[in-house]
Amino acid sequence: MKIISGTGIIKPSLLVVRSELPALTFHQPWLITSSTSLLSSDHEQRTGFMKKFQCSVASGKFASASVDSSLSKAENVHFDRKKGNSSSLYSRPSLSEMKNETMENHARVYEFLRGIGVIPDELDGLELPVTVEVMRERVDFLHKLGLTIDDINNYPLVLGCSVKKNMIPVLDYLGKLGVRKSTFTEFLRRYPQVLHASVVVDLEPVVKYFQGMDIKPNDIPRVLERYPEVLGFKLEGTMSTSVAYLVGIGVARREIGGVLTRYPEILGMRVGRVIKPFVEYLESLGIPRLAMARLIEKRPHILGFGLEERVKPNVASLIDFNVRQTSLASVIAQYPEIVGIDLKPKLLSQCSFLNSIIELGPEDFGRVVEKMPQVVSLNNTSVVKHVNFLKDSGFSMEQVRKMVVGCPQLLALNLSIMRLGFDYFQTEMGMGLDDLVNFPAFFTYSLESTIKPRHKMVARKGLKCSLAWLLNCSDQKFAERMDYDFIDMEEAEMDSSFDMNTLMEPRSDESGSDFEGSEDEYLVTIFNEKQTRNKPLEEVVGKSTEVTTSAGAVAMLGIDGLTQ
Repeated sequence: MKIISGTGIIKPSLLVVRSELPALTFHQPWLITSSTSLLSSDHEQRTGFMKKFQCSVASGKFASASVDSSLSKAENVHFDRKKGNSSSLYSRPSLSEMKNETMENHARVYEFLRGIGVIPDELDGLELPVTVEVMRERVDFLHKLGLTIDDINNYPLVLGCSVKKNMIPVLDYLGKLGVRKSTFTEFLRRYPQVLHASVVVDLEPVVKYFQGMDIKPNDIPRVLERYPEVLGFKLEGTMSTSVAYLVGIGVARREIGGVLTRYPEILGMRVGRVIKPFVEYLESLGIPRLAMARLIEKRPHILGFGLEERVKPNVASLIDFNVRQTSLASVIAQYPEIVGIDLKPKLLSQCSFLNSIIELGPEDFGRVVEKMPQVVSLNNTSVVKHVNFLKDSGFSMEQVRKMVVGCPQLLALNLSIMRLGFDYFQTEMGMGLDDLVNFPAFFTYSLESTIKPRHKMVARKGLKCSLAWLLNCSDQKFAERMDYDFIDMEEAEMDSSFDMNTLMEPRSDESGSDFEGSEDEYLVTIFNEKQTRNKPLEEVVGKSTEVTTSAGAVAMLGIDGLTQ
């Protein structure tokens, strides 16, 4: 027999056997090491020793048990994989096992939350901490911010926010903007969704938008404190369309920053549902669109008065209390807040009260409201003091009633200023009480800057004139009158009612931030002495005003008896 071995072949499993023996002849196998010079060193390292077998061609059976051993091991590994034996190197938890483990973790977390009073029903499907300890950390952090269990139950999704990844970065950013820590609790109660926000993606673009709207940097944190919900609006949505509409109706572009600073809620108002219907309704009452724009510049909060819930019912109440349809525009332009307060009870109370002290009838009450709509918010005690002053000055009840109807502002002016004016009238001007009854607006003019200088000029010329001819004109017009050789009595009968055109005059003052002023309370127009120097009070109402809700400030500026 010739045997040609394949010891030099690279694959160790290949053996060439050429047999010339009878089929039933057997020989013992021998070992040939892989250290044969023909094998490469790399192959030697991979395979080690290689067994070579001689076998009978006819039998087809291997003589070595080592192959059986290796096969059995491979089968065992495959079997272990199928069984999922944990001792196997290839074993991993199945999806069902992972799902069961997650459910068990959630069950423990839910049990903890229910134990402290949180209702976790809305948390299903939310990625929650896998341990109770992490959830307890989140709850404790929210408690430190001032949020209660009730607050958490109002928005349980806040428990899905990570303290380190979500809460701290957002609060840190707000703090750097200038939002006061003392306001964080209320901030989060109103808009807890902010804790889900991304500082870069969600918050910074809104702040940049504010800056582009000329909101001063120092005012931005106050805007956010007042209206935190604005952080959830899309810049290209409601925010931009509401601003565009206001500019479109005539609100000055340079005034937008001040408007949004004082009333940022505008940014959340839909034009089609809120702003446009409000503007168009007031236009239908007789207020020109440009006048509406000026009102919004000065009192942007009026856009927040519910049209159906408050404005329309209040207009109906004014008509019920004898305010004429043609005067509604004037009433609202003078005192926009009148359509936003709970008006009907005030009208009823004030009408009854004035009737009790000066016998003012329903028709006359309507005229009073037309000339000074702020009368609905006057304090009764102050009104009594003003009426008593007039009575003590010698006016009869009928004369007092006529004076109040002619100039309702008499019920609100500073009593000390009224006394000084009346003393000068009696001692220097030499006129009778009837002159004051016919022109009660005398008390609204400045004694030092208007009444005294004009009276002295008329006295030097030896002219005799009425109080209306003397006072009811501008300084320029009065200078022209001093050149007259006679007094034109028709000029003395100038209409001193509110002129809507004055509201539409271009603004000359630079808008500034007055964010600290409260516009949620009843606002009352304050008449500055400089502004009323040359005009009766009725003429300047609503044209150039200053707003305050402080009773002390009201007294200093010359108007008493304003209700809060």
